[in-house]
Parts: sequence; C-alpha cells; structure tokens
Amino acid sequence: MFQQDDTPSTRPYLIRALYEWCADAGFTPYLAVHVDESTQVPQEHVRDGEIVLNISMDATNGLKLGNDWIEFQARFGGVARQIVVPVDHVIAIYARENGQGMAFPKPTRSTLSTAPLGETSVGQQDAERDSDHPPESPPPKPTLRRVK
Repeated sequence: MFQQDDTPSTRPYLIRALYEWCADAGFTPYLAVHVDESTQVPQEHVRDGEIVLNISMDATNGLKLGNDWIEFQARFGGVARQIVVPVDHVIAIYARENGQGMAFPKPTRSTLSTAPLGETSVGQQDAERDSDHPPESPPPKPTLRRVK
C-alpha cells in the first residue's frame, strides 16, 4: 500500500500537460512562480515575491520541464539569463490569451526546495553582494498626462 510520501507529485505532470495544450492550441504558456532563495530568476522583475515567465518556444531556449526543476534560458531586456525554478514553486500555468490554466497552492516552509548542488541562486548572489548596502526604494510608477 502506498503512503502519501511514496506518491510522486502530480504538479510536474500537470505543468507539462498544460504546456502541451497551450502549444497545440497556439497559446502562449505563462508560469507564475513563487520566488525565494532557491529560484534563479531576474530579481528586478520580481513583484511581491512572485514572477510571471513566458515559457513559449519562441521565448525560451533549452526548456526542460523536469519533475523537480524547470530550467531554460530567456532574454530579459536583451540579455540572456539562465532561469531555474523548483517545480513546487510554480503557483500557476496558464494561457496568456484567455487565462485558462491551473493554479497550485503556494509552497509551504516544509516543502521549499533548495538550489541544485553547487549552484547559488540569483537571490543568494544579490543578497551576498548587497549585504553592505540597504535596499533602494523602487522607482516611481510611470503616469500618463494628457497633452493638448
């Protein structure tokens, strides 16, 4: 008899299935990801501890949708970046065009993963580099004015 700990998570299988559904339907698959020290993403695009990533074939290079990690390269502001996301940090996968997809619970402290052996996440690198400097306040939000 299987115990709950012996059963693999359905999350990576559902992510792969919805990714294929998006691709087959001509939609753009997006991932919403909970960001912490085990995720390797551009920190300047993180908002409220989350980031949304376009994982379409046109937007990524070398996409690997594994059981434990999602890895790929993508360009942010014209600069190629390596992205590494623990599967248990994916909080949604959906089609940009119509919002259809699936949401998952945010990871809890007990389920949080650690970075692959020998790798330091972007968040850890930023924290180590910026430990002597207080965080800067975010730039003001742009506003629109009507010009006559």
